[in-house]
Amino acid sequence: MISKDEVKHIAKLARLELSESEAEKMQNDLSSILDYFELLKKAPKPSKKVEIKTELNVIRKDESRQSGLADELLGVAPDKKEEYIKVKAVL
Repeated sequence: MISKDEVKHIAKLARLELSESEAEKMQNDLSSILDYFELLKKAPKPSKKVEIKTELNVIRKDESRQSGLADELLGVAPDKKEEYIKVKAVL
């Protein structure tokens, strides 16, 4: 079980202020999380190795394509200037 001092140290590192009741709850929560990790460490590991196919990560040449969507968007834009849609200033 994790001690209250360890909980307070972790809270200080995380810049959290914990009341006594919160520290006790956090002590229980952190202890149960750490216990679960210990359980996971004891779980059997798969013996079969998994192969990663590198064919899926083939790098292709970057090519631009015209989809016609830009012309369609410009056609329905409420306010435009040349080939650009005018919007209100953000800053």
